[in-house]
This record gives sequence, C-alpha cells and structure tokens, in this order.
Amino acid sequence: MDETSTAGFAGRTIWVLVFAGIVTTVMSTLVIPLLGELPELLGTSPSNASWVVTVTLLSGAVATPVTGRLGDMYGARRMLLVCTIPLIAGSFLCALSSSLLPMLVGRALQGAGFGIVPLGISALRSLVPPERLGSAIALMSSSLGIGGALGLPLAAAVVQFTNWRVLFWGVGILSVLVAVLIAWLVRDTPVPEKTGGFDVFGALGLSLALVAVLLAVSKGGDWGWTSATVLTLFAVSVVVFLVWGRWELRAAAPLVDLRVARGNRILVTNIVATLIGFSMYFQALLVPQIRMLPEATGYGLGQSMLVMGLWCAPAGLLMMAVSPVGARLTTIRGPRTTLWVGCLMMAVSYASSVFLMDSTWGLMAITCVIAAGIGLAYGAIPTLIMGAVPQDRISSANSVNTLLRSVGGTASAAVAGVVLAQMSVGFAGTEVPTESGFLTGMLIGAASALLAAAVTMALRTGDRADSGSARPVASSSVR
Repeated sequence: MDETSTAGFAGRTIWVLVFAGIVTTVMSTLVIPLLGELPELLGTSPSNASWVVTVTLLSGAVATPVTGRLGDMYGARRMLLVCTIPLIAGSFLCALSSSLLPMLVGRALQGAGFGIVPLGISALRSLVPPERLGSAIALMSSSLGIGGALGLPLAAAVVQFTNWRVLFWGVGILSVLVAVLIAWLVRDTPVPEKTGGFDVFGALGLSLALVAVLLAVSKGGDWGWTSATVLTLFAVSVVVFLVWGRWELRAAAPLVDLRVARGNRILVTNIVATLIGFSMYFQALLVPQIRMLPEATGYGLGQSMLVMGLWCAPAGLLMMAVSPVGARLTTIRGPRTTLWVGCLMMAVSYASSVFLMDSTWGLMAITCVIAAGIGLAYGAIPTLIMGAVPQDRISSANSVNTLLRSVGGTASAAVAGVVLAQMSVGFAGTEVPTESGFLTGMLIGAASALLAAAVTMALRTGDRADSGSARPVASSSVR
C-alpha cells in the first residue's frame, strides 16, 4: 500500500471511531431534557423514572471491563461491532416504549455499548501510524466531551419541537450507521497469540461489587445515606472487592491484571482519572442549573433548555480543537506534562467561578477552559496507560480507566446533590439551591482538579512512555 493510501486509511479509521464515540456519548445524555416529563410519559413516579438514568450507568459499569477484556482476546474491531448490537437494539426498544419496564431494558442495553470509546482507543494503537497516533488518541478521548456538549442542545431541540421518540429513533439509526462504517472502513485488529481464557469469576465479582457501590452512591440521596439498604450495599461492595482482588492476584488470566495495575504508572494514572471524572462533572451538573434558574433568584440566567444547551456546546467543540495541541505537547514534553497542565487548567477555571459565575459569558469562559483542560488530560491518559501494560491487556486497561472516570462522575453527582440540598432556600413555592451552594460545588471541583494535578507529579519519569513517543511500549517499561 502506498503512502497516500495509508494516510487515507488512517484518516478514515480515526474519524469513524471518533464518530462512534460521539454517538455513544450522545446516547448517554439524550434523556436529560426528558427527565421532568418521564413520569407522565411512562406512567410512573419520579423516583422510578430516575432509574432510566441509573440503569444505564450500572449496565455500562458492568459491560465496560468485560468488553475490554474480550477486546484483548478476540480483537478490538470485533468487539466494537458487538457493542453496537445492544446499542441499536436498546435505542429502538426505547423508541417503542410506553411504560417503565421496556424503557429500563432498552436503556440497560444502551449502557452495554459504553465500551466503544476504550475499545476504539485500543484499535487506534494497532491501525494508525505512529506519527498520527498521539493526535488520534486525543481526538478519540475528546469524543466523550464532544458528544455530551452537542447531544444536550440537539436533544433539547428535538424535545421542544417534535416527539420525544425521535431522540431514540435517531440514535438507533446513527448506531446502525456506526456499525456499517466500522464493518466497511475499519480493518481487523491483531490479536496477541497468548491472551489466556476469560475470567468468569472475576467478571461476576467485579460486576457485583460495582453494582453495589454505584447503586449506593447514585441512589443514596433518595434512599437515605444512613438507611439499611445503602449501608448494606456499601458493605457488600467492600467485601466483594476484597474477595475479587484476592482472586485476580492469583488468577492465571485475570479480568484486570492487578499486578500491573498496582505499578506506579497505572495506579497513579487511574487515581488521576478518577479525580478528573469527579471534578469534571461538577460544571456539567451545576452550570446548566444556573443557566435555567429564573432571573428573579438574583443569580439564575432564566434560559430555556435549548438556549442553555447552545451556550454549553462551544465547550465540547473546544475540547476537539485542543486535541492536536495536546498531542503536540505530549510529543515535546511527554504525557505527564500534558496531564498536569490539563488538571491545572481545570482547577484554575473552577476557581475563577468566584469572579465569573454571575454572567452568561463568564460561565461560558469557565466551561470552555475546563473543557480544554479535560481535552488535554483525556488525550494524555490513554498514552500513559498503553505505555505501561502488555499488548494483550491494552483494551482491558483502557476500559478499567474509563470505568474509573465514570465512578468519579457518579460520586460527584452524589456530592453535588448533597451540597445543593443542604444549601437551598424557598423560591416561588419550591426549594432552589443558593448561589453559595453553586459556588461551593464549583470550588469542590477546583479542589479535586488541583489534587489531580498534585497526584500527577507522582508519576515516574525517564522511560519511553514519558519521552513523547507516539507508540506505547510494552510492559517491560514499567518500573
């Protein structure tokens, strides 16, 4: 194959996988404009309707590490195609639903497709030339923010001007297109000769532990943080995680190789990823509320869902724009520097809420700089991960890292909910968060981003993965 054909193939591969990541992320955000209407649409209570969001989170948490390991065993491209199946089926089932149960089944199926982004990152390592790998990984990672930023205004417009079922029909059709494009334009990815078998006990144990802890965190506000149910779930998660960890350390072919994961590079990078996930969701949860609260509150901006979404969209576009900048910085200074700069940008932007939170342009500046920081950080994390694990563990390692970001996001939602609930006042017959409550939440986001920057400095330097090399090296580089 000549150089032009190779370049064209690499470009098509990158954009197909980025498109797949954007569609997956849009799927996760498209129900946000519907949350207030779901009880009436599905004939259920608001508490039951909230499971439409929770079940997708739980399903994704279970599926992501499993599909990652299967990607190592059978090839990332093959598992990418497999992940589109529940995404398509779930979208169409939701579009046809008129009651809670089929909607929950459909959303659970959609969540099973969450593994597309980490699998896509792993596929890029095999299919893209070294000189384009850094920017390709950064762009693929940024699809998480791009989909969220673009999905919200699109979903709001659909809900405002047409039938809500169009949301799910649209995502279903886009998911079919994703499957066709992957099958047509993405080549098979190589499978290592020795990958071992599938760790069934490890998958079941991790799934049970994750469901227990995420269910407790996501529903603790509704059920009561000191209720018997929530405390039991936390206890179960601790016990199961301990048993699961002991099993994984002894298994010949573990679902998650904890012996590698406890090395400096993987351990520190995963801690930072969790902190970033925790930090980034504060602005995603708080800024839309500030924009849509009535102006009569004195700090709300009185925007509609659609207008709010449009003001938030530039942040997602900026995340895509900074991806080549992050790749260049990684090449020159190494991924640790890129990760540190991204975390620091997030911390500074959150802290600027003290001065900028009272205007629509100020809020946009805050979200844009945070998005740029996330783009830099998310582009550097896969490079660090792939430079520290064996080739037959790349998909699994990326999937676990993506999962930990989601765990951080879930925890931030719980913390933000507690902060806003405790710092609320009566307004027009209802309870609304105070300006101090919003500011407190933003400053918590600043503190967690600053902590992520500090933890990043614990990453060891001096090996090839920190030298800016585009193609990650084998596990022998881990010390």
